[in-house]
Amino acid sequence: MEQINDLALKNFREYLRIPSVHPNVNYNDCVKFLKQLAEDIDLPIEVIRVKPTKPVVLITWKGERPDLPSILLNSHMDVVPVFEDKWKYKPFAADIDNGKIYARGSQDMKSIGIQYLEAIRRLKIKGNICKRNVHVCFVPDEEIGGEEGMKLFVQSEEFKKLNVGVSFDESYASRTNEFVVFYDERVCRQFSIHCKGASGHGSFLLENTPGEKITYILNKFYEFRDSQRELLKSNIHIERGQVTTINCTRISGGVQDNVIPCEMTISFDCRVPSSNLETFEKMMNQWCKDAGEDCDIEYHQKNYPASQTKLDDSNIYWKAFERVSMQMGFKLKPEICPGTTDSRYLRQIGIPAFGFSPINNTVPLLHAHNEFLRVETFLKGIDVYCSVIYELANIVENNY
Repeated sequence: MEQINDLALKNFREYLRIPSVHPNVNYNDCVKFLKQLAEDIDLPIEVIRVKPTKPVVLITWKGERPDLPSILLNSHMDVVPVFEDKWKYKPFAADIDNGKIYARGSQDMKSIGIQYLEAIRRLKIKGNICKRNVHVCFVPDEEIGGEEGMKLFVQSEEFKKLNVGVSFDESYASRTNEFVVFYDERVCRQFSIHCKGASGHGSFLLENTPGEKITYILNKFYEFRDSQRELLKSNIHIERGQVTTINCTRISGGVQDNVIPCEMTISFDCRVPSSNLETFEKMMNQWCKDAGEDCDIEYHQKNYPASQTKLDDSNIYWKAFERVSMQMGFKLKPEICPGTTDSRYLRQIGIPAFGFSPINNTVPLLHAHNEFLRVETFLKGIDVYCSVIYELANIVENNY
């Protein structure tokens, strides 16, 4: 067991050392690494290019009943940028200190991709055979919305041929002993509001200026933001995924200090629970109208709600997932994802999708400085996925 653990850890650290970081990610080294790993485990691999520079890597463990809907285990190859001067160790060195692996992607989410494959390696070594096909998928560009990654892949003929019954993807680290499971996610709306108005000399008190409109709109958004923050603080039963988050991310406009600009622009990142989306849209449209004429919204990302994955007896995959948790003695904590993941593209076409990162008793450090994962946690996660994969891939019902 020590030898196979060392091999898994070696592969994880090698993957972390590939700087597949935005902007302008070159995925060639990831593809090369995954080809070598698939060959080592004796699994067939296919590289599907949804765009010339956007490869989707598909590694398959074939089952005895390929007619049954398959299991899709998805992860993304890309990681977010780093501020290297804020890190204790080099972010792409995968150094180990006191049992912790420090690297960008250690939690989000290169660990999960390796856990999938190392779990399959262990199942194969033990001689296990599954009924269903298991597809391990590595996609590009999740960290920038997946527009040229999973979104295109699920529309392709190659994806349709996979006959996916259920998908697994990422959640996030849990500070407690529980494992977080996402069954839904908030809707992402990123947009700019362009406010036009009177322009002139900076010494005048003109009416109908862009600055007045920007101020009105900003105040309205932040008043609502305060109400959501208070709701989250005052009710211990409400999770972050159940409230709307609003953040102003950019304000621009003007040419020089003594000239009132004819246009100013304010940009927001908003994450809205799907049940509140219609109300929120009406509210912000009214704010723009009340601010004055010529206040126009330009959307940069306008996602739409997807069906929630059911967590009841009607979902055979959830029942199997729960069986594993009971057998292994861990607790699942269902949540609405506060951000967005590639799972939404699966849910939008009717495929149940779970976000599940087997990382507990760990500080969540997605996109943060000094992101790390304990070696022990990484290895335990492989054991968890061994059981999850084997249980779900041997369900014989062909409907859900």
